[in-house]
Amino acid sequence: MNIQHHGAAPIVDWAAMIDWKNPQYEEVYEERARRLIRLREDPDLLPGLRDYYKYHPTDFINDWGMTFDPRNADIDRPTVVPFILTPKQREWIEWVLSRWQARQRGLCEKARDMGVTWLAGALAGTLGLFMQGVVVGFGSRKKEYVDEIGTMKPILPKIRFFIEHVPKEFRGEWEAWRDAPQMRINFPETGSYITGEAGDSIGRGDRASIYFVDEAAHLPRPQLVEASLSQTTRCRIDLSSVNGMNNPFAQNRWKWNDERVFIFDWRDDPRKDEEWYRQQQEDLDPVVVAQEIDRDYAASITGVVLPGDWVRSCVGAAQRLEIEVTGEEWASLDVADEGVDKNCWLGAKGIEVRHIFEWSGRGSDIFATAQRSVDLCDEHGYHRFRYDEDGLGAGVRGDMRQINKKRQEAGARTMPAEGWRGSAAVVNPEGIVEGTRGIDGMDKGRKNKDYFKNRKAQGWWALRKRVERTHRWVTRGIKCDPDEILSIDPKLPNLWKLIAELSQPTYDASSGKIVIDKKPDGMPSPNMADALMMRYAPGDPHVIVTPDLMKRVAALAPRRRY
Repeated sequence: MNIQHHGAAPIVDWAAMIDWKNPQYEEVYEERARRLIRLREDPDLLPGLRDYYKYHPTDFINDWGMTFDPRNADIDRPTVVPFILTPKQREWIEWVLSRWQARQRGLCEKARDMGVTWLAGALAGTLGLFMQGVVVGFGSRKKEYVDEIGTMKPILPKIRFFIEHVPKEFRGEWEAWRDAPQMRINFPETGSYITGEAGDSIGRGDRASIYFVDEAAHLPRPQLVEASLSQTTRCRIDLSSVNGMNNPFAQNRWKWNDERVFIFDWRDDPRKDEEWYRQQQEDLDPVVVAQEIDRDYAASITGVVLPGDWVRSCVGAAQRLEIEVTGEEWASLDVADEGVDKNCWLGAKGIEVRHIFEWSGRGSDIFATAQRSVDLCDEHGYHRFRYDEDGLGAGVRGDMRQINKKRQEAGARTMPAEGWRGSAAVVNPEGIVEGTRGIDGMDKGRKNKDYFKNRKAQGWWALRKRVERTHRWVTRGIKCDPDEILSIDPKLPNLWKLIAELSQPTYDASSGKIVIDKKPDGMPSPNMADALMMRYAPGDPHVIVTPDLMKRVAALAPRRRY
């Protein structure tokens, strides 16, 4: 048992001890009773304990908090239970406090039923009880989601419930009938308060230490909310399930993708496992599962090149299908187009993506980007790489000449580098596109040159077919050539960003040819997805850019006469 001590009683790591599938709270109640008896026998402990909880709100919630779940009634369990924090919930609270300390905005992307609203309310109530002059705001699109009498669905009733169920030693003079009117909760002893607001003008004219925007991706007029909250707080926290890409929540989520973003995946909930997930798939519409549980931004968007459920089937596919991964080890490099964009290097062996790194493109130092790609190839054992030759990537060819010349002089092997242009004409223009040949054999199918706008469209479609084959094999047992699927290492540190990016591009065929839009609704460029697509896209035989090659090319060129 992991036990530490503070003030009147020990801290017990209940999260590690509880059976989350069948929780029993007898020991929790017994421990809380012992703590309370000791505290009441020695009231001098209270000031020190209150001071401790002021700076450790996670421990207060875990030590004394209660929560309410009416779904327990149908399985004959108590509906009022101790608020035992999971490790991810503790991490979330510390993340919010870090954003507050940094005076920085934050965004929490969550699967449904993760208890985030209860968590935000418990944190707000704890800060109000112990910190002086704190103002925490809550805003949502409708008033009934913020505060309403006679129901626990809104936000503020949850906070009132939390405060009412902590021992009176910590509530002090607080009385619900007096200090918790509609849309407001006051804390007389600390001078702090919590406010609730709804509509397009939440926060306007007010000031808050922290402001939580509930279901921010579902706001009907988000730009009005952006304006009204612009001067309200320096720490705005958006909480939301996903709702497509055409909203500021989605755009900020992928534009930031740093410490300002916190992810609550369903796998972070110890009550849920693969069996639970399979049951959701059986009971719910696939779009609901994808959007509300898998946090798939493209779930309800038409024309997605790589549907989210297809992509998720690729994670660990080689291991699940017991396929031995063989083939050449080589990499791809997506060169940043602009200062805010990122370079991305991806390494794969055969069908399996094994490494992926991205770094800022600020300053657009192409030589440094090419050198880093070479270094990553050396470090991870890749023998060549393909790079995006459109735009700024065109400079890689010249830089690789210099890099390979220095490597040759140092006695190291040269690094083959192949330029790849998405804007170029299709590869094998007379070839027949997979899936377009008629069943009766009469229709010979459509040629690549007639089906795709350019090589980029052809590359994304080739990846689509590879991912589709993987999904069919994983989910339906429809086998194919193992060299024609895609497997993604589940241990990649940025796995979920890659998965989301892969489902971002959309396609349109209204012009008669497939055209790809990588950045629908103003989304940032999917650099990781671009690198993966390019790694598996049809291409010309790779060209080794070396000093020796350049000498041979020069020798074949006619001499210029003056």
